[in-house]
Amino acid sequence: MSTKKTPNLDSVTTVNADGSHYILHPADVSGRFTLARRIFAFFLLTIYVALPWITINEAPAVFLDLAERKFHLFGLTLYPQDLWVLFFAITGTGFTLFFVTALLGRLWCGWACPYTVFLEHIFRRIERWIDGEASARRRLDSAPWNFSKIWRRLLKHGLFVLVASLLAHVFLSYFVSLERLYGFVQENPLDHFASFGTVLFLTGAFYFCFAHFREQFCIMVCPYGRLQSALTDDDTVIIGYDESRGEPRGKVSDPEAADCIDCRRCVNVCPTGIDIRNGLQLECIGCAACIDACDGIMRKLNRPTGLVRYDSLNGLTGQKRRIFRPRIILYAILGSFGLGALTIAAINKAAPYSITSKRMQGPPFFVDENTVRNNYQLLLTNKRNQEATFVITLESAPEGYQLSGAGEPIKVPARSDLTRPAVIIVSKEAYEGPCEIRFKVTGQPDGVEIFSTVRFVGPNPSSLRRGPGAQ
Repeated sequence: MSTKKTPNLDSVTTVNADGSHYILHPADVSGRFTLARRIFAFFLLTIYVALPWITINEAPAVFLDLAERKFHLFGLTLYPQDLWVLFFAITGTGFTLFFVTALLGRLWCGWACPYTVFLEHIFRRIERWIDGEASARRRLDSAPWNFSKIWRRLLKHGLFVLVASLLAHVFLSYFVSLERLYGFVQENPLDHFASFGTVLFLTGAFYFCFAHFREQFCIMVCPYGRLQSALTDDDTVIIGYDESRGEPRGKVSDPEAADCIDCRRCVNVCPTGIDIRNGLQLECIGCAACIDACDGIMRKLNRPTGLVRYDSLNGLTGQKRRIFRPRIILYAILGSFGLGALTIAAINKAAPYSITSKRMQGPPFFVDENTVRNNYQLLLTNKRNQEATFVITLESAPEGYQLSGAGEPIKVPARSDLTRPAVIIVSKEAYEGPCEIRFKVTGQPDGVEIFSTVRFVGPNPSSLRRGPGAQ
């Protein structure tokens, strides 16, 4: 569509009156924030691609091994029974994001969100390289289907599909080891239909979002933008227009006009199609493209920069900005609590071995002629990259309680689990009622000790005189 729309506060620029998608063609821009965003985006993309290749404790830095039910996170190995740790990870990260938003607005959206990074720094760069600048792209949209338009469309969308496929394969490498993934690529896709289907779905989703849906995902689908009004206040740093400096607008030659010459450069570079001069809007992702655009115009006119800038609503109206506010303190406390609990849990789970105990299915206890018996099942986990030998004994058990097979060495292969029964027996004379007993497991060769507590149960001690039998 070649006709340019005028942004307003009554409707979304990217949606036409009939509900169809108005295709935006943001102009390219240069400046300090644009350069910083590109460098930071390159850094993030490098991390995204490199994490499955980086090895920590002989495992990828981030590897969610669904097949083996092991989740490797920067040297920490979690098992399904450890996933409660994610509660603290999610809450800590969530409140930290709330803290950043309340303090600095939608900095995440414009600088670090994967969707923005992929769209602005990969797909739109490809489009500018093939189709040209914004005006050339609009002309190409309106042009008839001639040879030039056809080969450009084929090349552009072919590269879009290729990049989407590469991103999908990288994403899959977080769940399938690189060796297995490389093998899958060389084999019949139907032999690994689940993985192939996942890549196919992700490729299609990435292509649709970044080639067609684009900024509408941020405006219509992403819930984070909706939270902005609830998380920010008049002291939050946003991107704003200094109305006191810019109004009334007018031509450079107009002596009555203020600094804004109404060149619409800030509108033309906006990736969501808004006019920042209309005030803070839901569609603004805080990318700072309008700041670089306006600063460039101001420098050409030998006028001070900062007509559009990072500032708070109070700062833009000349009032003093407060940094420490109740919501900032609350989000900081809640975020610190979540991340602190995550750190403590991670330290505990970082032990090289772990033990999980539970009572075996069936009767809770057995009574024979001379003894009371409880049967348990122990899950021994060796997180190390070498074989470990475990020795199980009882600790904190009342006198007379014995563990069948105590002291026998149990070998567990590297990064493996082993389930072993554990039988605790006590004579009728020594049994005085239910009690707590703790298993002590010593792992070799490093001598690390781990513990697990169980409850030993049995009949009423006075009833044991009635004779043997299962209870």
